[in-house]
Amino acid sequence: MAETVSSSSQEPSRRDFIYIATGAAGAVGVGLFAWPLIDQMNPAADTKALSTTEVDLSGIEKGQQIIVKWQGKPIFIRYRTQKEIDESLAVDVSTLRDPQTDKQRLVPDVNGDYKPEYLVMIGICTHLGCVPIGNNAGDYDGWFCPCHGSHYDTAGRVRKGPAPKNLYLPPYQYLNDTMIKIG
Repeated sequence: MAETVSSSSQEPSRRDFIYIATGAAGAVGVGLFAWPLIDQMNPAADTKALSTTEVDLSGIEKGQQIIVKWQGKPIFIRYRTQKEIDESLAVDVSTLRDPQTDKQRLVPDVNGDYKPEYLVMIGICTHLGCVPIGNNAGDYDGWFCPCHGSHYDTAGRVRKGPAPKNLYLPPYQYLNDTMIKIG
């Protein structure tokens, strides 16, 4: 009785080797071609460097505001006086266009406590993107946008004018009692 050998049990031929080698070389070629295309979608080194910024709060005096840049945006950091804190706490939140309490506009420090004396906001008017004037400007002793007349209170909440929202808060965290990291 003669045994028949099936074609699937034969050893690979030279043609099979060429097909496999060609396929492997093609896959490597596609990978080498695709890598720069995918890698160029990553942010540039200068963009990554601007993604966070650290600010030392110890040099700010009570009642003073500093402006730092983060991702090309002005960040208002105000060391509020007790009068400014009391004014922001006295506001009836239900009367606000964009209701937020003063505490909702703060971030807890490393111990989980809130520091109402430090207010950190993105200094861009939510109406058309102008930079408001600070240091007790406007009708509510906060910030005033000279472009179209929006008034913000001592917590950065819109109180009057065309701005639809409060001044936005950047993502930030306390690194210790006197340092914050924005971004």
